[in-house]
Order: sequence, then C-alpha cells, then structure tokens
Amino acid sequence: MAITKKQELRALTESERELVALSGVRAARSMTDSELNRLVKRMRTRRDRARTVADRQRREMRGKARPRGATPPKADEGSMVKLEVLSAALARLETETTRRGEIKAKAALVESAKKALALKQKAKTAKPQAKAKGPAKVVRGKARVAVENHVPGSVRGSVRKQGARAQAKRDAR
Repeated sequence: MAITKKQELRALTESERELVALSGVRAARSMTDSELNRLVKRMRTRRDRARTVADRQRREMRGKARPRGATPPKADEGSMVKLEVLSAALARLETETTRRGEIKAKAALVESAKKALALKQKAKTAKPQAKAKGPAKVVRGKARVAVENHVPGSVRGSVRKQGARAQAKRDAR
C-alpha cells in the first residue's frame, strides 16, 4: 500500500523528515561518499529504533509483554508507517551506495586493463634475441620399444565384444 505524504508527516519527527528528504535520488547523488555513508548510518539507527518500537507495541497489543507507557497501545499503525518510510529511504540510500560501488569497480577494471595493455605493448616492442645458426637440438625421451602383439587381428574385435557383453551383464544385475 502506498503511503501518502499526510501519513508520512504524521508518523515522522522533524529530524526524520529531514533524513527522508535527504534520501531522495537527486539529493543522494549530490552528496560526497563520506556524507552518504554518514547518512546511511544515521538512517539505519533510526530504522532499527522504529523497528524495535513497532515490535514492542505489537507484543504489548497481543498481551505478550507488559505495557511500558501509561496506557497500553491500541494500534501500531503509526509505528508501522514510520518503519516502512524509514526502510524505503534506507533502501534508496543503499541503492545509491551500490551504484557508486559499481562505478568505482568498473573504473578500476578499466584502469587495470589499460595498464595491462600498456605492459603488453611494451613487451611486444622489445626485440627478441637473434637465433643461433645451425640445426636445432631437439631433446627427446627414450626411443619407443616395439612390443609384440600376442592377440591376432582376426580375434581382437571378438575379444573386445565379449568383454562388452560381460560388462553389460554385470550392469544389468
């Protein structure tokens, strides 16, 4: 359900209204990183406090906890509206923080790629050493030893097929 401005004004204190106003997209984008981080921290503490109050009021209404005020709460609608407004404002601020982080990561990636390209181009311009004239020496392992095959060619296929049938019989069990 959408929250009207009237409900928002009724639920928030003056300082909370200022924080919510600062959490708008344009206002958040005009802030420096340190200002944004401070605002996120303040908004989180306000949101956590609103959540605690809303939870406590809900418990008191259900009879699970003793009332803390002079009269027990009859409804927790105002505290729930406050919680929703502050949560939405915090979500906007965190979205902006994430966006800035992605921009920084992309810039770092581009910078790293440019640095790697420069190193690669520098390595290509270095002249390779001239090769020595003459035949190349090839290092090889031991010579292959020819092994006499004891199974004649006419029998090889049938032996292989016999092994396949035996394996299929074992697999079918």
